[in-house]
Amino acid sequence: MDIEAALSDYIRSQVLKRPKYELGTDDPLISSGLIDSFHLVDLALFIEETFGVRIDDTELNAETFDTLSELTKLVRQRGG
Repeated sequence: MDIEAALSDYIRSQVLKRPKYELGTDDPLISSGLIDSFHLVDLALFIEETFGVRIDDTELNAETFDTLSELTKLVRQRGG
């Protein structure tokens, strides 16, 4: 499974409700306001359920979750 593609598809279709949105790997998600705190929790749950990795509540921030590339790196590091 392509982690980045799965994350992008989820964000575009479930969070943004815009499946055709052009989402770049380094586009800011949180710091730009594209994803709010409610959707951030949904995204974390999706990552945990889909890839079997644990996300700590303290990681739900722009430093860890702000781009697709950061999210992909996090999942890969944890063996997802």
